[in-house]
Amino acid sequence: MSINEIVPTERIENRILLLRGQRVMLDRDLAELYGVSTKVLNQAVKRNSERFPTDFMFILTKSEKDELVTNCDRFNSLKHSTVLEMVEV
Repeated sequence: MSINEIVPTERIENRILLLRGQRVMLDRDLAELYGVSTKVLNQAVKRNSERFPTDFMFILTKSEKDELVTNCDRFNSLKHSTVLEMVEV
């Protein structure tokens, strides 16, 4: 997808999850929508932290990650990952 293409609303809505009572997106899904790697997205947020509210992102707990893997087939790749995903509010 090029930078000038519009992302269909359904594609975004299908990536939104409800965690801790908030609508969030996994960092990997947001990075995909922007066409960058997850590492690049997270580095950009960390380097520009003053541009984001303090509650912009949080790290999933192990139990939250395990629940995602159990309930959503698209997260099977996270099953054996030792890294806890970041989510953006």
